[in-house]
Amino acid sequence: MVRLLHFLVAAGSLCAGAGAAATAPFPEKNNYPRPNEANVHAHDPNIIKDREYYHLFKGGVHISWWRAKNLNGKWEDMGHLLEGDSVIPNKKNATRPWAPSVIKRGDTFYCYYTLSGRGKRDSAIGVATTKELKKGLYWEDHGALIQTEKGEGSDVFPFTTSNAIDASVIIDGDRAYLNYGSFFSGIWQVPLAKDMKSLPNPKEPNAVQLAHKRQKPNDIEGSFMSFHDGWYYLWFSRGMCCRFNDDLTPVKGKEVYSIRVARSKNVRGPFLDKTGKRTTQGGGHKAYATNHDKTVFAPGGLGILAGENGAPDVLYYHYFNPKVSLRHEDARVGYNTLKYVNGWPVVEATK
Repeated sequence: MVRLLHFLVAAGSLCAGAGAAATAPFPEKNNYPRPNEANVHAHDPNIIKDREYYHLFKGGVHISWWRAKNLNGKWEDMGHLLEGDSVIPNKKNATRPWAPSVIKRGDTFYCYYTLSGRGKRDSAIGVATTKELKKGLYWEDHGALIQTEKGEGSDVFPFTTSNAIDASVIIDGDRAYLNYGSFFSGIWQVPLAKDMKSLPNPKEPNAVQLAHKRQKPNDIEGSFMSFHDGWYYLWFSRGMCCRFNDDLTPVKGKEVYSIRVARSKNVRGPFLDKTGKRTTQGGGHKAYATNHDKTVFAPGGLGILAGENGAPDVLYYHYFNPKVSLRHEDARVGYNTLKYVNGWPVVEATK
């Protein structure tokens, strides 16, 4: 479902090591601040900044693209990334790819997108590229990067158990890594080849599992990885994104979407939350959740914009206001700055 600027780590590879829990008490955030309004609707938004513009990408017909000079708009409709349907064969939603995730490396922009059907593992992550963000200039669609259940490479572990949706990419020195996954066997990471469009060894993908609840429902998805002051942060959504009861409660035995986080000294993990629990054992504490009498409801589909020139990092996400609508297309985009307390990100009320 979710997806990111997927964060660039400008420095070289850092020392390996597991992220330990904070040594000092970490304040619980039961009363989260309201979002700053981006004044745009998107489910699983992806935002990057390039030069003077913020660019927002969202799922829909041929992948929608908007831009603005400020995060709160005014947003200009820039059209679509793809000239037609995805070139990936035999997957659902080729006309309306999900959860695009864009990153710039060198002089090229890469868009990682999802084809799938709700609740299914018959999925693919595709990639498209362009050298220029220009209205009317369509991106080149290179087809499938990975596939699960069916298709080329789907018989190789972990593609035999995982779900190829919700892509995000992090650059660590001269290496790039694809993070992906939803429900089923959780969130995974695989190294990318230098071309950013393939795996270096498709038969032995060198995959690591980043997160898993170890109990049903394994309702984690939409991962994003950022870096700050020596720590890699694994963010993800947990719970139900949609389809709630009339009283806004989830289906019995499930929980409402919230934003979770954990950290590590190594881009490949293991990731621990503030209690010291590994994300592969159900860890990941709440960083942001439903607040203000449910007028900010089920936040998720997140990403991080790295602060520039001393500015703070920004967490952005979608959420619903049930007093207005719970329809997928009415999801709102909100954002807040982050401060770091004992090395843990805390959502701020941004003025």
